[in-house]
Amino acid sequence: MNFSAIPRERLPELIRRSPKAELHIHIEGSLEPEMIFALATKNQVRLNYASVEALRQACAFTDLQSFLDLYYAGASVLRDDDDFYAMAMAYFRRAAADGVVRAELFFDPQTHTERGVPIRSVILGLVRACDEARRDLGISAGLIMCFLRHLSEESALQTLHDALPLRQHLLGVGLDSSERGNPPEKFARVFEACRALGLHCVAHAGEEGPPAYIESALDVLKVERVDHGVRCLEDAALVQRLSREQVPLTVCPLSNIKLCVFASMAKHNLATLLRAGLCVTVNSDDPAYFGGYVLRNYTALFDALPELGPRDAWQLARNSLQASFAEPAEKEAWLRQLDAVFASA
Repeated sequence: MNFSAIPRERLPELIRRSPKAELHIHIEGSLEPEMIFALATKNQVRLNYASVEALRQACAFTDLQSFLDLYYAGASVLRDDDDFYAMAMAYFRRAAADGVVRAELFFDPQTHTERGVPIRSVILGLVRACDEARRDLGISAGLIMCFLRHLSEESALQTLHDALPLRQHLLGVGLDSSERGNPPEKFARVFEACRALGLHCVAHAGEEGPPAYIESALDVLKVERVDHGVRCLEDAALVQRLSREQVPLTVCPLSNIKLCVFASMAKHNLATLLRAGLCVTVNSDDPAYFGGYVLRNYTALFDALPELGPRDAWQLARNSLQASFAEPAEKEAWLRQLDAVFASA
């Protein structure tokens, strides 16, 4: 494919048309302020914000924890399976408009079960949305149940036990929430149990935590993908390993700027990660809080980093599809569609 013949001004259109997988989306982080207020009214939940605009203005974060405080407050309005269904369908409609053909949704059951919401309501509401998204929007979807790392491993093990009757609805498990002071080793037993159940394993590492957390996620938790991972560049041997083993990194550019991982998009290291031969993907993380869904993350990168060109846009979309946990036949079909988009440019 002759990428050099593609004018840069065609990139926004090509990126939009490209089939993409989103592999790092916290579905509770897609709750837009309007829906938060609507669900708060429905469920008689009192919010500490006077208006939608006040909630939007609160999205000025200094670090991961300042975001998490607001994130958990927003999630408090979710009470029954209809709420989880409505939230996920709102995300799927936006994802379809962005060219997403595969979405692997993170969800945090402990955020809800601690408030008395049954885990069954959480999972079945999301499953109903996934089924509808496939049927009506053509989006293939799966659920990745995340454990909150600021809580104990015993709590994670109990969550896994409670979810077992619905095991057939789970694609995999992940590890999220506060990274500092909560190394992957803390969750070795629960991830071992998950692997024994045949669940895919992923984990957040190397966003605020050090590169050593990435190594622990790989060696102790035996994850198949690293969520974020942008601090890997601080360890040359780790970069070589990630390149050699082609471990996917689910990078979230707008999130990284909002949470002050990088000072600006122009300072983001994604281009460097790509040039090092790493399997980088682009994702939205918590789009309602960080300023945009997956297409906006792509365009923000390409606007700020002139060294990125058509080949990179193709490679990032290709990486996302290949790194997904979708069936091989689905991946092959999407990759053919992706090649056709760029071949037509």
